[in-house]
Amino acid sequence: MSVRSDFTLDVHLGRVLDAAVHPDVKAALVSARRHMNSGSRSHRRGGKTLVQMLEAVRRHAADVGEWQVVRLVQDSLEYAEGRILQPDLNDRYRLFQDGVRNTNLQKGVGNLLRTGFGFAAEASREYADANPQAGVHDLIAYFSSLAEDARFLEAPEDRPGRYRLLRGRAEIAVWLERVLRERVDIEDLEEAARRIVTSPEAIALLAADAQGQMVFRAAELQRRAAGLEVLRKVVDDTTVTEHALQRALEGQHWIFGGRFVGEAAHRRLVSGDEVDIPLIRGDGALHVVELKRAASLGGPLVKKYRGSWVPTAQVHNAVGQAVNYLVGLDENRHRLREELGIETRRASAMVLIGHPSVQPSVPEESINEALRTLNTHVNRVEVLTYKELVDNAERSLGTPDSA
Repeated sequence: MSVRSDFTLDVHLGRVLDAAVHPDVKAALVSARRHMNSGSRSHRRGGKTLVQMLEAVRRHAADVGEWQVVRLVQDSLEYAEGRILQPDLNDRYRLFQDGVRNTNLQKGVGNLLRTGFGFAAEASREYADANPQAGVHDLIAYFSSLAEDARFLEAPEDRPGRYRLLRGRAEIAVWLERVLRERVDIEDLEEAARRIVTSPEAIALLAADAQGQMVFRAAELQRRAAGLEVLRKVVDDTTVTEHALQRALEGQHWIFGGRFVGEAAHRRLVSGDEVDIPLIRGDGALHVVELKRAASLGGPLVKKYRGSWVPTAQVHNAVGQAVNYLVGLDENRHRLREELGIETRRASAMVLIGHPSVQPSVPEESINEALRTLNTHVNRVEVLTYKELVDNAERSLGTPDSA
């Protein structure tokens, strides 16, 4: 889900700052606005970081009993996440207009109601003519189904200025959402179902597939392949930073293998530590992914020692950092389970570091073998190069190239 960060939100947070009293609440608000306005030129930054910072403001305000600020920040969050529309927020807090309420919005809402009631009256007449024995409850049920189908309104290309509402689409979409939830890993189930039910071609393919899986699998494989191609380009870039690698990996937990069911919402789990990517295993336990540089890594991954290739000090340092994360998670496991519902007692970790291209004189298989040998002797921590991760993910897609 995209996070909205614009001038309206900035103005509203300014009003919230005026209402705040406690210095901790004010400081958290200032940090959130500073993050918003730290983008290049006029672009404002949003994303998960902004949501987390606003949630922190709400938490600070609740801790000190500033409930007016809590309510205002809650509206900020709902606006950023698209649950409150811009005209609604503007009119509710008079962000850009003093005195009387916005008469243009008032007229707009009135026109919408007039159109809606007119449609309801006409639809009632048509339904009554077609169903003379129907009662009040039947009519209510009919309009309830129309309301659901309205989410999938069409704008036909051959009828400019006109719209089309097809009966029964909401019921199909609900069924699709359930099938997608059970069989395919898709983040926005409702949006995926909406795209399918509004596509005649997709519906035709779905109808021809007795198991109802072909469309879903094709769409998801296409999405994964596109994400993997972007990741490979980032991994091969000799100038890319760890932050860019993290952005390319976020939301793609399938790349790490089928034993992971998703990403945890919180990255700062222990005071002083912020994990790069927190994954959740199928057994409910946490799996921490620590990211180092890929093709831009400075220095080698392996070195010769007594005739064999062994990992260098920077690999061991990265493993040590991951082990420290696990120690901190172990020490705070009771609090994390009670507050966040995350099981860390059986937590594990993965270190992603380097690329065979940083040592072109060493065979890739020798680098991978040295890291695998290290993995067999380090409990709860696995080390991989980015290239091996991407290659494994590509093979899991079963593409002709991977074969």
